[in-house]
Amino acid sequence: MKNTIKMLALLACMAMTVPATVTAQDEVETSIGADLVSAYEWRGQDLGGVSIQPSLSIAYKGLSLTAWGSVGIDKEDAKEIDLTLAYETGGFSISVTDYWVAPYGEETKFFHYGAHSTAHVFEAQVGYDFGALAVNWYTNFAGTDGVNKDGNRAYSSFVSLEVPFTLGGLEWTAEVGATPWATDYYAEADGFTVCDIALSTSKEIKITDSFNLPVFGKLSFNPATECADFIFGISF
Repeated sequence: MKNTIKMLALLACMAMTVPATVTAQDEVETSIGADLVSAYEWRGQDLGGVSIQPSLSIAYKGLSLTAWGSVGIDKEDAKEIDLTLAYETGGFSISVTDYWVAPYGEETKFFHYGAHSTAHVFEAQVGYDFGALAVNWYTNFAGTDGVNKDGNRAYSSFVSLEVPFTLGGLEWTAEVGATPWATDYYAEADGFTVCDIALSTSKEIKITDSFNLPVFGKLSFNPATECADFIFGISF
């Protein structure tokens, strides 16, 4: 827990000392929203059915704090709350996320941070958006991480490549994600494993002259598990 606090403090100090660019906002910005999705899919893994996923965020000059959650319509789906502290400047980004997942039927306490019994997973991210290509690396560094083939902490990692493009009047994103080494945190990750190939887009459907309904879709394949998801969502 002490190492986690030190990591969060270090990230905050780094974010405050990096000069803000001309694109960083000069005023505090806040936002609130929610998505209604037909299924909960994350990095090629099926994590639930129809779900409501709310979010809150506050940002100032590239530094942001975001709370995101997911709760399934089916009571047997797990409940999740994620807290992310992030900093962005230009195309560079860095963040730390605390994932908390409460499986159905298990007594899981949010403020329980025991080294060997917590339900929290702490993940560090670093990435760069080149415009035509965005590259992000994620690594679990504390909490309930997976293990490797030897039964040791795997420091489970995930790398993603995203390419945006325009087609048919819509903005699309093609993504490929992989695990660089073995971990049971991601299904069937026995080494370097491509576990997420996805294509997504979004648009606004005109309801009235003053109201548009934002919707999005995502087609996702996991070659490792040979599973696929086709997800539709509505943003509020």
